[in-house]
Amino acid sequence: MEDKKEKPVKSGGNNVSDPRIIAFVCNWCTYSGADLAGTSRMKYSDNVRVIKLPCSGRIDPLFIVEAFKKGAKGVLVSGCHPGDCHYISGNYHSRRKYAAFRDLLGFLGVDLNRIEFSWISASEGNKWVSVINEFTDKIKSLNDNSSDIFKK
Repeated sequence: MEDKKEKPVKSGGNNVSDPRIIAFVCNWCTYSGADLAGTSRMKYSDNVRVIKLPCSGRIDPLFIVEAFKKGAKGVLVSGCHPGDCHYISGNYHSRRKYAAFRDLLGFLGVDLNRIEFSWISASEGNKWVSVINEFTDKIKSLNDNSSDIFKK
């Protein structure tokens, strides 16, 4: 049997200084918005790896921890706008989970600038582009000389 060692997340960007960002997105809205941005050939940072969830309400806080463990410099969670959830209230669940987990990460010393939450609908390709570019710039601006996500 093969030894399957987990490898750190690698940036696909051409720029070595691009931070690795993992985006956990809703299948129905944010993923479609990202797809719209791509098919419309909008320009945005290519260092983001998208992980599609059936609903942003399915985000498990351990997914975020695991992303950081594997080398991500930032994590984005994004779902449908409030009231537009395909599963009726999933985005409300994700907002509550995110708020509670963000507080816990802050208590543990994680730099909260590395975590972002947004609402993006299927028709908001432009918003996807701006959220990704702004978050990438924010992560780049953090003094990141180590792989440690914890505040010093």
